[in-house]
Amino acid sequence: MPEFISSEMQDLRSRVESLLIDLEELESSDANDLDRRKAAIVKSKEYGVFQLTQPKEFGGAGAGPLALTIAREAVGAANSLAGRFVLGPDPGVLRNLDGELRALYLDPVIQGEKRWSFAFTEVSGAAAPEKQTYAIREGDDLVVTGSKSFVTGGATADFFATLVNVEEGDGLAAGLTMVLIDRNLPGVEITRDFKSLEGGSHVELRFQQVHIPSSHTVGAIGEGMPHAMSNIGEERLQISAGACGMGIWTIRHITDRLTAAHRSGSRLSDREGVRLRYADMRIDLYAARSALYRTARLAESGEDVVNEAAATKVLCTETIGRVVDTAVQLAGGQALIEGEALEQMYRRVRSLRFVGGASDILRLSIARGIFDFDSGRV
Repeated sequence: MPEFISSEMQDLRSRVESLLIDLEELESSDANDLDRRKAAIVKSKEYGVFQLTQPKEFGGAGAGPLALTIAREAVGAANSLAGRFVLGPDPGVLRNLDGELRALYLDPVIQGEKRWSFAFTEVSGAAAPEKQTYAIREGDDLVVTGSKSFVTGGATADFFATLVNVEEGDGLAAGLTMVLIDRNLPGVEITRDFKSLEGGSHVELRFQQVHIPSSHTVGAIGEGMPHAMSNIGEERLQISAGACGMGIWTIRHITDRLTAAHRSGSRLSDREGVRLRYADMRIDLYAARSALYRTARLAESGEDVVNEAAATKVLCTETIGRVVDTAVQLAGGQALIEGEALEQMYRRVRSLRFVGGASDILRLSIARGIFDFDSGRV
């Protein structure tokens, strides 16, 4: 648990919390999202927080899993709009690019000069292989055709890391491959722009015979799925840390509401039924944070935490769902008014059970590891 982290890590948590307090004035300002983002990044760099996710070869801190977990939980606990911008861009699946591709894609991403999105999900009804996004070879190019949906942040992306099925030809390698597709290429079209419940922005893409150099792949042809999943453990740990941070904010918020004066003449916190539900919230969050920090420590030691990260992600995201739901119930109908703090949190936490792998898919994955492969420690 965080109570047993080193003094260095405790200082990191304090530094992130101080930064977020410093940024509170941005919440009430009339600044637009772009100005808020710029101001938050400048201040975050001054505190040495923005650099935590940046690789050392780019001048960043190259922080490990435990430090990132602490920082992300602290950001979640602040429930701050400016908090979205205090951690720098993570290289993610682009981390192993080198040569020309590194110069064209990874370097500009790390410097904040380019933005990218992961185009993984096929459009509804495209489950059959012949309908999936595919590429054929044409000279030195790959020609991509198909559609992708739920491309998060795609409306502002400069390029897309896209999973396609390279068709076999002339005895060359084939199979699922991750390719890098610039947004401004002929044949790339955003066919739908939509938002999800929590306010996240997504697009649906169409590729109509888009020509890209065959060298613009992440890894070799046929290695798309391993590269697509290479960052999934870290992503699930990141989601779990944010979820626990939201839980901390929710319990602080509902504690203040329950201990405040009430129209009945007595505090809601004096009622036995309220105390029982309130205790359940704290017990649930305690268990979730225990799992989170155990998994972070295992990852810090260099262990493969694919099973632990999956289990932690299910536990933390489902816990925060129960915690916020209980908080709304205890606060009463006022909490459901649009724009109210708990109403906004209620919207945000629901999507967490899908991102990074839906809960039941992860449950099946954990069970499959045991029953089919006799592997995994969860």
